Amino acid sequence: MAAASAVRAVGRRSRRLFDIFVAEIPWTVSSKELKEYFSQFGSVQRCQLPFNRDTGFHRRYCWIKFSTPEEVQNVLQKDPHILEGSKLALKQQIRRRRSQRKSQSE
Repeated sequence: MAAASAVRAVGRRSRRLFDIFVAEIPWTVSSKELKEYFSQFGSVQRCQLPFNRDTGFHRRYCWIKFSTPEEVQNVLQKDPHILEGSKLALKQQIRRRRSQRKSQSE
């Protein structure tokens, strides 16, 4: 049980390293297609598309990591983002330094 909570905590921390959260992804879109789509705005370092173990389908959201802040701004300037006829919902992830997180929790 403790191991599972440790894995979840690491997962939450690693998501903070991503630049953009994408929701409302159509069921038929794969992580490869997401990388290809977002690569028009810059170099996609990573695309994390979580799956539901019970259903085998992805959860219709993902996190995208870009190489530079300028590439993130390129993505955010375009609206709407549409894949397979569905509008994606994008949100920029806010990166906080450890010192900022500690001061906010005190």
